[in-house]
Amino acid sequence: MRAATILIVTAEYAGKRLDQFLVSQLPTVSRARVQELISQGKVSVNGTIGKNSLRLRGGEQIEVLGIVERPPLRAIAEEIPLQIVYEDDDLAVINKPAGMMVHVGAGATEDTRNRGTLVNALLHHFTALSAVGGELRPGIVHRLDRNTSGLIVVAKNDVAHRALSSQFSGRRVKKTYIALVHGWLKQDCGTISSPIQRDAVRRTRMTTRRSGGREAITRYEVQRRIESEFGKFTLLRVEIDTGRTHQIRVHMASLGHPVVGDTLYGAPREIRNRTSRAAGPSASSGQALEGRRYTGSTLSLARNFLHSAEIEFSHPRTGQALKFESPISDQLQGFLRNLGTPSAAT
Repeated sequence: MRAATILIVTAEYAGKRLDQFLVSQLPTVSRARVQELISQGKVSVNGTIGKNSLRLRGGEQIEVLGIVERPPLRAIAEEIPLQIVYEDDDLAVINKPAGMMVHVGAGATEDTRNRGTLVNALLHHFTALSAVGGELRPGIVHRLDRNTSGLIVVAKNDVAHRALSSQFSGRRVKKTYIALVHGWLKQDCGTISSPIQRDAVRRTRMTTRRSGGREAITRYEVQRRIESEFGKFTLLRVEIDTGRTHQIRVHMASLGHPVVGDTLYGAPREIRNRTSRAAGPSASSGQALEGRRYTGSTLSLARNFLHSAEIEFSHPRTGQALKFESPISDQLQGFLRNLGTPSAAT
């Protein structure tokens, strides 16, 4: 919104509230923000500061004097349990649970999304974190999706942060994930190198279907093929050479094998128990068709079956080779047992 916007109230808006009129005239501004502008005295009616409830008569001159001013958002310390896998003066390695955001976005507010993040927990547990990432991302060298669990590296000072970032950007960090996907992959191992960029229509998604995306390389190896009453699944060990947003999720979905639980990329919210039965010959073709009947029981997973299981890198100060491992959670082990397969090991 520009610093000074002049509007004239036409007769058709006579009897409308001031905030209703502004919402109709400023389509890119929400009603809540319009009301904030008025409450902060930044809207005048014929030279007098207006109120939200003011009824217009028609013919008034409305002047919007500025934009909503909000206090700068800062990450806040919260006493949240953390599983610290390793810690020294330069870095820490955390086993992040699924459901925890790494940090808030720039559009978050103190009252909504700025709660329960990994950054908030880090601020409570550690006396010092690097400042390279800014006030919203202290210590954060790389990220994991909210519904992905596992190992994440945190920098305690700026020197360590820059050294670790150089390793990530130089592809000298080895990152290994465990994923369960729908269906059986045709090959026991493979490399996916489709470039990734944001979906032009659904902006929360990434896609491999647009030209001009960023390079992304994912390597996978089948650990187990599962055939169950809930269908076919493949347990994978996945390594990524690059760290694009949603990389494993969008690459597996591009093969037609979305990660279990990942409804954003096509996985079902509920997986229905089913058994095969012969459906009999088709009236049109004379060929036998394979049908399915459903027993009524379902499985669901309120997270993605994707876990950062191993990470290898060099210590940012000493150069010592470091490797950390994290087994999949009891929740994911239980899901595998519900499929009728033994527990998985990383």
